[in-house]
Amino acid sequence: MENFLDVTTLLVISKLGLAVILGTIIGIERHLAHKTAGMRTYAMASMGSALFIVISMVVASQYQGVTNFDPLRLAAQVVSAAGFLCAGLIVIRDSDVSGLTSSAGLWVSIGIGMACGFGLFSIAIIATLFTLFILIALHFVERYVKPYSTPKD
Repeated sequence: MENFLDVTTLLVISKLGLAVILGTIIGIERHLAHKTAGMRTYAMASMGSALFIVISMVVASQYQGVTNFDPLRLAAQVVSAAGFLCAGLIVIRDSDVSGLTSSAGLWVSIGIGMACGFGLFSIAIIATLFTLFILIALHFVERYVKPYSTPKD
């Protein structure tokens, strides 16, 4: 039996752990904004997508030369599943649409998890910072600009 905490396992733990942390950070903002999808949803989506990427990469390395396995094909399927999951957050009542920002945020969180899974830590952290900027700073800009917008008919 191989050592459970070998270098490869520690790298996988760091990838999944960073995905959880970054997803949770975005989820905290959504929780503070009183949205349905919060810390646990964003953390699970981010970590889940990282997990699928890690599995894809491990399988690809184990079968290298034996079969034609492309880890990007599984990544594409993660994106498809993300669209299905995010669509569930969008609610339409009469002419009012809600959940679009939460859906987009969860979609980005899944992308951040994928970046962690591929080991692109700097990109994942920068994407998290940009996401927080969008969710926090642009919220205030939007509130300032809203009185000047033209009402819909």
